[in-house]
Amino acid sequence: MSDDAVSDNGALEAVPPRALAARGAAWTLQRGPRRWRRYSPWMFYAFVSPWLLGFLALTAIPMFYALGMSFTNFDGLSGHWHWVGFANYNKAWHDQHFWSGLRTTAVYGVVTVPLSLAGGLGLAVLVNRRLRAVGVFRTIFYLPSVIPVVATTLMFKLLFDRNTGLLNTVLSWFGVGAVGWLSDPWAFKIMVLLALWGLGGGMVIFLAGLQGIPAELLEAATVDGAGAWQRFRRITLPILSPVVFFQFVFATIASLQTVVQPLLLSPAVNSGAGGGFTDPTHVQAGDYLYMVHVYAQFFDYQQYGYGAALLWILFVVILVITAAILRSSSFWVYYEVEQDGKAGRR
Repeated sequence: MSDDAVSDNGALEAVPPRALAARGAAWTLQRGPRRWRRYSPWMFYAFVSPWLLGFLALTAIPMFYALGMSFTNFDGLSGHWHWVGFANYNKAWHDQHFWSGLRTTAVYGVVTVPLSLAGGLGLAVLVNRRLRAVGVFRTIFYLPSVIPVVATTLMFKLLFDRNTGLLNTVLSWFGVGAVGWLSDPWAFKIMVLLALWGLGGGMVIFLAGLQGIPAELLEAATVDGAGAWQRFRRITLPILSPVVFFQFVFATIASLQTVVQPLLLSPAVNSGAGGGFTDPTHVQAGDYLYMVHVYAQFFDYQQYGYGAALLWILFVVILVITAAILRSSSFWVYYEVEQDGKAGRR
């Protein structure tokens, strides 16, 4: 900036540098806020409006519509329905298939969630090494999680089918008779195996967490004489605990909402038996999860009111379980930044 300025009468006069700096600062203070005033606060809502409209139209409104439906005897077809109050919820309390489906789903979650977490973490540790062609192994492990669940389930059915399955065909070469892999007591085990088929998705998330661990900490522990298990238990797991927490919550919710796999694995899909393949008498007890019972109420029995009540019961169950996991996280989830006034631990 020049040290000369034009006076009121048009003559040039010298201006001290401090005065010029003060004028520049004042000009910046005056001009700065004006540049931001052209963006209205409503611009934020304009940007989030697509998500907000989608949430209202596809999530919030259908949820409350289903809540109102759960207090009626609506059958999904006729307009002759009336208010029944808590009759649908009372019916669920006395429904043996409701309780059996809930128990099977609980066992399914207790088995698959820890196995999926341990398997995903194990694969992540395995491929988190500087090995030749490690990218190829990462791709191979991840590919099954990309395949749509319907295609994967049908592939498992072709493999384990009693009459035409590849596994029974191979066993017949050795004189072993046909095994009903998709019938009890094998049905539940095959469904668990199917759930573990997509470990690659969790592996990628764990791998990202492992690569974020400072190498200096592991090297310092090695110098101090810590073994591989001690480094994993004392350093890797605590730093990785937020990732484990994230995976734990979403894996638990996904296990409670499982429905496609048991429906397609049921041998009654191709049996042509009446009543539909979601009839409780046709689906194997090991495959009859909670959401299968919900599906049956909607599409087999046309009991939309009762089905909506079952969905809201599941919503409350998921809410309670998620809140319990969040509550317990203060005892085992560790953070590198300060949380709630406690450094390094929430």
